[in-house]
Amino acid sequence: MILLGQRRPQEVPLARQRTVCHDREMTFHESVFRSPADATELATYAWTAAATNRVGVVQIAHGLAEHGARYDRLAQALNEAGFLVDANDHRGHGRSALSEAGLGDFGKPGFQGLIDDVAAYGGSIQRANPDLPLFLVAHSMGSFAAQSVLLDHSHQYAGVVLSGSTALDVLAADLAQAEGPVGLEAFNAGFEHRTGYEWLSRDEAEVDAYVVDPLCGFDVPEDAIPQMFTQAARLADPGALAGIRPDLPILIVSGQADPLSGDGQLAELLGQRYRDAGVVDVTTRVHPGARHEIFNETNRDEITAEVVDWLRARAADA
Repeated sequence: MILLGQRRPQEVPLARQRTVCHDREMTFHESVFRSPADATELATYAWTAAATNRVGVVQIAHGLAEHGARYDRLAQALNEAGFLVDANDHRGHGRSALSEAGLGDFGKPGFQGLIDDVAAYGGSIQRANPDLPLFLVAHSMGSFAAQSVLLDHSHQYAGVVLSGSTALDVLAADLAQAEGPVGLEAFNAGFEHRTGYEWLSRDEAEVDAYVVDPLCGFDVPEDAIPQMFTQAARLADPGALAGIRPDLPILIVSGQADPLSGDGQLAELLGQRYRDAGVVDVTTRVHPGARHEIFNETNRDEITAEVVDWLRARAADA
């Protein structure tokens, strides 16, 4: 079984690539973070509108074939709740890709380099805000990296939110049953086929925004998606999971109709594994009917409020 990337409806020259976020006024400051893995300069975004009554800092780790600026709406909601917010474009994504040909390419360090980037960037955020608790909100591919980060750096975070996540070993086994190449387009099976990206959200405007964004939905190298599964066995290993500090709060939030969640069962399994490993504060929320990008879903306000409330409660306890 070979996992491939998804073909965009149209190719867009690199010179035309601009961030598209529903024409909303962007509220972030842009900078760069140098990866300790290979000195790659990763594009970063900082939302600092939470100037007073700050309660914490949130690091956002985005998914495959998208970029950090897409989380502007979530970041603004977090700012309003008193959180500073930082995100980056992962290696091979967004403004961190050195060329159009480099989109989706993790480079020589591979997906392990991306995992190391998440941990190192979180460490830099923590050092810049030593008096505020640091939280990690990680989506899809970002959540796969976060699952690995938790095994070795759980002390770094006051709480972690995993969205669009899954039990990677079980998902890999399920995908292995498919015949021939399997790409992201396979996740659209069972949904309407208006654009091929309907599995992302029930909100057509959000899907359309994804489609027209030249930094979303691009083809990835043939080895990119398989690399994301290389840690699957370790992420399911009870001995490795026991390394997570037991008092780390974890929220797993998923759409019941997200193909990665297996009708919610894989999200529940992921949560149970953390509980079995001795983590005492694990919450799993599966939203009926919601698809993969829960922060862009039709009930996104409800989901965002749920996540913000969870973060504020843990920040108060930190």
